[in-house]
Amino acid sequence: MKNILLLSTLLALTSAFCFAQGSIPYGNNKDAGKFYDIRGFKMYCEIYGQGQPLLIIHGNGGSIENFKKNIPYFAGKYKVIIADSRAQGRSADPGDSLTYEMMADDLSALLDQLRIDSADVIGWSDGGIDGLLLAMRHPEKVKKLAVTGANLWPDTNAVYQEVWDMVRPYYAGLKKKTSLTAQEKGSYKLLRLLCDQPNIPLDDLHTIHCPTLVIGGDHDVIKPEHTMQIAHHIPRSYLWILPNSGHSTPVVYSDLFNKTVDDFFIMPFREIKGEGRFN
Repeated sequence: MKNILLLSTLLALTSAFCFAQGSIPYGNNKDAGKFYDIRGFKMYCEIYGQGQPLLIIHGNGGSIENFKKNIPYFAGKYKVIIADSRAQGRSADPGDSLTYEMMADDLSALLDQLRIDSADVIGWSDGGIDGLLLAMRHPEKVKKLAVTGANLWPDTNAVYQEVWDMVRPYYAGLKKKTSLTAQEKGSYKLLRLLCDQPNIPLDDLHTIHCPTLVIGGDHDVIKPEHTMQIAHHIPRSYLWILPNSGHSTPVVYSDLFNKTVDDFFIMPFREIKGEGRFN
């Protein structure tokens, strides 16, 4: 049980550091939340604010509440759409299959149900992977994209060895068991996603044509050089590496993160080349 609790903590991506803003119960708000029939399961989603639609996507094992430090800021300017991803939070899914491609298609279907043609998108960690795939598989749905802590491969080319060594034993242990509890089945599905996926070729990023802000911490779970590779393979991208930062950029640096991402959404994308590189 202790191992399962520790694993849940790891998968929640430091959600313990997400402090409530005011008295709004983000992730369990009956006034803002609703279940939607999405591709064979009921997806729980909350909506806040008015304006240009903004889709926010959480990471592996996370939920809506991970963005308690971000929703209030963006809800003052945007129509914030934030859901619990398939098999996470309140979006129960008893099936065995789970891929990033499935979740990207889920988000596209959610926007269809909400009658939203396109949205700005923020994705953190696995949510960043979902955001990249949403922009590749459903390009018409993404106006601008900001991703932080995303990776393209599930190996030490992208992730530090020490992180790999922390997570893989739990996956191997559950994989060997002949019988799993319901809780273990859920953990195994998320671990399998984390350890075996994604598998996105760098060249596939060339198909992302929306302006993209690629973010990472200089001491992130994801290697900065991998984050740089992602940025350099997206045609219209900016790169932002936060100093003195780990994986939780939207939480630990929430004020700076909110303002910088908001500025990126508001300002026209600027091509910088030639003499412009000296400015």
